[in-house]
Amino acid sequence: MARPDGRRPDQLRPVTLTRGWSTHPEGSVLVEFGATRVLCTASVTEGVPRWRKGSGLGWVTAEYAMLPRATNTRSDRESVRGKVGGRTHEISRLIGRSLRACVDLKALGENSVVLDCDVLQADGGTRTAAITGAYVALYDAVTWLAERKALTGKVEKVMHRSVAAVSVGVIGGEPMLDLCYAEDVTAEVDMNVVCTGTGDFVEVQGTGEAGVFDRAQLDALLDLGVAGCLDLADAQRKALDL
Repeated sequence: MARPDGRRPDQLRPVTLTRGWSTHPEGSVLVEFGATRVLCTASVTEGVPRWRKGSGLGWVTAEYAMLPRATNTRSDRESVRGKVGGRTHEISRLIGRSLRACVDLKALGENSVVLDCDVLQADGGTRTAAITGAYVALYDAVTWLAERKALTGKVEKVMHRSVAAVSVGVIGGEPMLDLCYAEDVTAEVDMNVVCTGTGDFVEVQGTGEAGVFDRAQLDALLDLGVAGCLDLADAQRKALDL
């Protein structure tokens, strides 16, 4: 089945990670998965939430949002509506969980990092792009802490593994990697895969949107997701000059 942009079923969209895109945060990255663009910023504060004080452990959390015109029609700002939507909460928590999987919170010490992931333009895969870009922003924020001797461990101890994420799905009966919006809305099966840089799973979210899927399709989707995440891990390393 031909894809809208002519990619192979196992091919990522063009991926770009631009570090230092914003001046003020301790870490910032503009991540682009094709036409999807997400600004990820990492803000450092000394200390941790009250419930974590005295533990010797740091904290990493995330917030996700979409600009009103990130899609083809304008949506109201959630701040104006006075209520954060369930989808926004879900994605924020996913990003936070994913990024905590790559951090040694004891080595971070009692410091907090908030990752803000704001979708500037959406064309599918916004949450997976956010996770992939947020890792790079977090790495730069941890490096900033190390330069100020504010860590209890070295950067490589704090950031002891990398994390990336990608979408996969079944379209016309065929498993495909990194779905754009036109593919996502027609997919029979939709899945998000979060992996470490060595291919271990952090989280898998999969749903039969317009049907069910069997074990063979699940295995094929997971294989695609792992391969995609490993390619993204290479892009992260290149962006960070590691």
